[in-house]
Amino acid sequence: MSAMTIGIIGIAALFILLLIGLPVGITMLLVGFFGYSSVVSFKGALGMLKGVEYSTVSNYSMSVVPLFILMGFFAFYSGLSGDLYNFAHKMIGHRKGGLALATLMACGFFSAICGSSTATTATFGSICLPEMKKYNYEDSLATGCISAGGTLGILLPPSVGFILYGIIASVSIGKLFAAGIIPGILLCICYMIVVMIQVKLKPEKGPASTRSSWGDRFKAFLKASPMFVIFFISLGGMFIGWFTASQAAAIGATGSFLYLFVSRMANRTNIVGALKQTGETVGMIFMILIGAYCLGYFFSVSMIPITLANWVGSLAVSRWVILTCILIFYAILGCLMDSLSMVLLTTPIFLPVIISLDFDVVWYGVLMVLVMEMGQITPPVGMNLFIMKGCVGDTISMGAIILGAAPHILAIVAVVILVCVIPQLALWLPAFIG
Repeated sequence: MSAMTIGIIGIAALFILLLIGLPVGITMLLVGFFGYSSVVSFKGALGMLKGVEYSTVSNYSMSVVPLFILMGFFAFYSGLSGDLYNFAHKMIGHRKGGLALATLMACGFFSAICGSSTATTATFGSICLPEMKKYNYEDSLATGCISAGGTLGILLPPSVGFILYGIIASVSIGKLFAAGIIPGILLCICYMIVVMIQVKLKPEKGPASTRSSWGDRFKAFLKASPMFVIFFISLGGMFIGWFTASQAAAIGATGSFLYLFVSRMANRTNIVGALKQTGETVGMIFMILIGAYCLGYFFSVSMIPITLANWVGSLAVSRWVILTCILIFYAILGCLMDSLSMVLLTTPIFLPVIISLDFDVVWYGVLMVLVMEMGQITPPVGMNLFIMKGCVGDTISMGAIILGAAPHILAIVAVVILVCVIPQLALWLPAFIG
């Protein structure tokens, strides 16, 4: 049996195992190991597995993952997420739909220190939803804007999705972070436009709350200002060239940890909770990453990525048609699996194709993450939808949550088209990275 045939069988086995519910990391590890054994040898597969496990865990560049995640959890336990929402609430909460707009703004701010869509959704599901229900916001509008706002966590830096893509694709993480800023801001604005259109057509969906004085707004800004300081010192220093990505992550995590003491939230429960949740998240990511590397080695020896790239390059169609097909595939796959797994599973397959089509790999990374965001609010496996359902329990139906998130998919499509038509939206800032 040829290596190509074994590779095709491996891809089929991969999707079958995923469909029956086997964990993504274990699935990729099994298919990669046994596929490599079939093409090379069992002894060679054991050597490959041993090398992958050690190199993945001991790789210095991987330290950026747990440090940025720890930074986000320390920020959460210090109460910064609530301070950010309070600031946004004071600024625009008095407008129709203002609380929903404030939620989206706060999600954008918190994403800048969190990097996780699921954590952002869970955080603001518990903070913002009670406030919106207090002012009689429609359930679908309230849950929809929180679910959509959470997706900003993998687009705005420090995005875990960009970190993993950068490591797999050997692309500068700093450039990827910078590339996500303008599209991330545009997407947040588009989400807000979706909310404004809804309350314009049906004002009772989002009644206005009370207006705050400028004094109260200034106090709220001062309380939320540590987040901006942490962001500009850690990520700003990385963009300028003062720090590497790992150093920026360490500085950010240290800043968030120190703020625990400043905010008087540095108790045993919060510190242990942040460390425990960081450990659980990092363990899950590393398991998927080890599986993805094993799968990548299998694909390499089966020659599937190179063959696919050569075949695509020989097609008599525009490269934009091929790119559109890849993005549509991502949109469909996003309905079936989580975003981080998609990054690690598909990058070894599609990156050679993108390079052969002469597309910029940083620009492609932004498009890929944007389309993955769509999958997070699309059934049947929209992770943010399920997290939102977990926050509301039986008080709001899953149907209402899906209905509320659906209009925001149009916002993602609009930004994808904008970034395709104007690539400099993603490539302008990376050009200034030191």
